[in-house]
Amino acid sequence: MADHQEASVTLPSEPAAVATARRFVAEVLGRWGLDDGGDAADSIRLMVSELATNAVQHTFGQSPTFTVEVRLDREEVLRVGVTDSHPRFPRRLPAAVQQDNGRGMAIIRVLAAEAGGRLSVTPTAEGGKTVWITLPWAAAAVPAC
Repeated sequence: MADHQEASVTLPSEPAAVATARRFVAEVLGRWGLDDGGDAADSIRLMVSELATNAVQHTFGQSPTFTVEVRLDREEVLRVGVTDSHPRFPRRLPAAVQQDNGRGMAIIRVLAAEAGGRLSVTPTAEGGKTVWITLPWAAAAVPAC
């Protein structure tokens, strides 16, 4: 396997694109050796769904598209990022607001931490942001046979 692999897709900011983003990431990671039926794959799909949903719902029409990027460095570090062009970074909502929604980022943080990873947000040169999930590949990949 190469030292660095990456794949990306740009999708319209519409609800149907969330499932497309999830399938794209699952297919890429499957080609790279992730067991599609394992807990790690389920967690990654859920995190991608949450990030893509945020890119669709919380950009208020200011980001007509969003991009999903998947990177694997030296079979050690997996990074999945969702980029949109809205300038506002995700923020934690007050507990009262979180009763019906607003827990996506908290869910992502917990899932990433459980896998030994983290969640981060970086600004883009164009004024938007990328929300990254960084995970150790060993926590996700199938052991070599």
